[in-house]
Amino acid sequence: MKKFLSDFKSFAIKGNVVDMAVGIIIGSAFSTLVKSLVENILNPLIGLLFQINLDKIGWNVGLGEKQVFFAVGSFISAIINFLLLSFILFCIVRAKTKINDLATRGKKTEETPPQPKPSTNEILADILVELKKQNKDEKQ
Repeated sequence: MKKFLSDFKSFAIKGNVVDMAVGIIIGSAFSTLVKSLVENILNPLIGLLFQINLDKIGWNVGLGEKQVFFAVGSFISAIINFLLLSFILFCIVRAKTKINDLATRGKKTEETPPQPKPSTNEILADILVELKKQNKDEKQ
């Protein structure tokens, strides 16, 4: 049990988990903000332009005395909310990628380590091999 708690503690304290939790909290707050923008600003503007209230678009369907309302307008609002939030997140991720690219562009890339210089004996052995090849070619 102690090993389990120790492993959980090290997992929970890692930077990635904390960053992820902060991201979720900010994302939730941002989602609420976008939802309010859609419901309180965009939907009334759409209603004003098209002379229609999105919240009241739908169908009443019933069997006998029981009736249900299919709120298509609310679904359209949810689609607008999703598209707007997705677009904003796309722009944020794209900007972050460009910033990372600019930051890494200025850094030096890893250079290959210099090759050790061959010794005099190795150089002489290579020269001898080349001379033998040339000598064989001349005899043929």
